[in-house]
Amino acid sequence: MGDSGEVEISGDEWWIYRGTGNPHAGIEDLPDAPAWRAFGEFPDQDLLEPPSEMPLAATARRLGRIHQASSYQADIKEVQLVNLALYLRRPLLITGKPGVGKSTLAYAVAHELSLGPVLRWPITSRSTLRDGLYAYDAIGRLHDAGIQRSSEAVKEPSIGRYLRLGPLGTALLPWRKPRVLLIDEVDKSDVDLPNDLLNVFEDGEFEIPELRRLGSGKHEVMTADHEGTAEVIGGHVRCSQFPFVVLTSNAEREFPAAFLRRCIRLEVQPPDEQRLAAMVAAHLGGSTETASVRTELITEFLRRQREEDAALANDQLLNALLMAERGLWDHESGQKIIKDVLLRSLSDG
Repeated sequence: MGDSGEVEISGDEWWIYRGTGNPHAGIEDLPDAPAWRAFGEFPDQDLLEPPSEMPLAATARRLGRIHQASSYQADIKEVQLVNLALYLRRPLLITGKPGVGKSTLAYAVAHELSLGPVLRWPITSRSTLRDGLYAYDAIGRLHDAGIQRSSEAVKEPSIGRYLRLGPLGTALLPWRKPRVLLIDEVDKSDVDLPNDLLNVFEDGEFEIPELRRLGSGKHEVMTADHEGTAEVIGGHVRCSQFPFVVLTSNAEREFPAAFLRRCIRLEVQPPDEQRLAAMVAAHLGGSTETASVRTELITEFLRRQREEDAALANDQLLNALLMAERGLWDHESGQKIIKDVLLRSLSDG
């Protein structure tokens, strides 16, 4: 007990996400949301199960993402802040230089806690809140309705065929377990988007006017998942479990205080030599034959970051090592290509 009489939490016994990369059922031990972050109860039969992590039509890129997630080297600070976001049902705002693994953390959490595929929303300067919630193809519906009327069809096509929930909208469906939502590079957004997100983050719900106007009926709509569908009642979408939201930022702009106040903030630093070596081993496997090459290139990678203040991404090191171990490092001209091309600073024009 502390001086205040409250029970002190120490060690790692409170962790839901452990940063091991090994899938487990720890999410079942997540306590109920605090009263101010609870979004209502649903009958058990109305709760949705997240889709499997890897659909049948998985691509090599997706398989690579899963491997990357399972091999992610999370440090203690990252594990602690992920768990704070899970317990408090608050978005995790991750800030750091490009290529340090900000977005990979979202995939690592989804993989370890078996929360289904990550719902990714890449942000551009033209992104709006509506883009993340849903898209409605009104022109397509009118076109198909006109074709059916001309063929004397009685029944018009269902509106749900023309309405697809976006990544944010899909994450706010009543899932049995929280989905992982990655809002990537939020600092590229229009100045209004962070504030627009606040109400959705606070309420955990939104309305679809196109469905709301049709009354209280059920409509099956498409989701952001691969071939996914869901029923929306009365045009109203409300979450059962607040999603685990990861927002990434390259620190290219400041955010409103009201937005920051609602986030758990994590600043990711470039990895040190030990963490880079572990990352390389996880991706490329252990190799005694090329150990000296790996050590040399990791040292060069860190030297450039430190002495030249070069902007380098972790995957540049992986690319360089892959080509080095395939023979490019065996002659001087190949070494020059690796250093001048694959390890070129991202800030170079």
